[in-house]
Amino acid sequence: MNYVVVDRGDQLSQELAQRFHTLAAENGLKRDEETPEMVISIGGDGTLLQAFHTHVERVSEVAFIGVHTGHLGFFADWQADELDELVKMMANNEPRIVRYPIAQIELDTDTGLTTHFALNEFTLKGVDNTLVAQIDINDELFEMFRGDGIVVSTPSGSTAYNKSVGGAVIHPSIESLQIAEIASINNRVYRTLGSSVVLPQHHHCDIISRKEQRLQLSFDHLNITRNDIRSIRCSVAGHKICFARYRPFTFWNRVREAFLGYEVK
Repeated sequence: MNYVVVDRGDQLSQELAQRFHTLAAENGLKRDEETPEMVISIGGDGTLLQAFHTHVERVSEVAFIGVHTGHLGFFADWQADELDELVKMMANNEPRIVRYPIAQIELDTDTGLTTHFALNEFTLKGVDNTLVAQIDINDELFEMFRGDGIVVSTPSGSTAYNKSVGGAVIHPSIESLQIAEIASINNRVYRTLGSSVVLPQHHHCDIISRKEQRLQLSFDHLNITRNDIRSIRCSVAGHKICFARYRPFTFWNRVREAFLGYEVK
């Protein structure tokens, strides 16, 4: 089995990465930076997002495994002191592959069309003033938005920025996107629903710029600024991210532990 390790860059994560390489060599696993079968993320959820974007061109061909070195996240299901067990399982057991949807974001700009992907969320904000945009769902006008911004999240990202702005928590096996508002302004000109909207896999939404404006676009942790955005199409991507599970990893248990503060013994 070929693998690659992406670590957070702090001392602990780097030391764990080196220990993983040693254990992997002892168990017959091969390090491969170019065409790995497994991507091991050592750090936190942010590190796994980094790993996802590093390997986004091959995301449907690799499986991800998260090892957390800090607070328990939603992507990392192994702890720092479990590397020996993880490597032995990778060498001797077939994992259960779990596939979760990701977001596809197509930008229509003065220079043409570009496509981006997000594992957690795509966020759109105005840089100099409030964001002004028309939102269409399935090519029909849905609402006219004015406010601080819009978050379009995957089910995996529903527990992140989306939740902080009042969106619903959605199980990551459900193929959908969620649109949530950031501080919307409602008056006679601009009217919004005021609650998050969940779109099924076969639906899409378009965010159409209604004035000349400089916009900040964030794809998970990656940020760009542009002033030539005409429209943005958001949809569920045709391919998914794969996670390799060697033991149970219950989403609702993780939600309970993260937000309600207790574990079931």
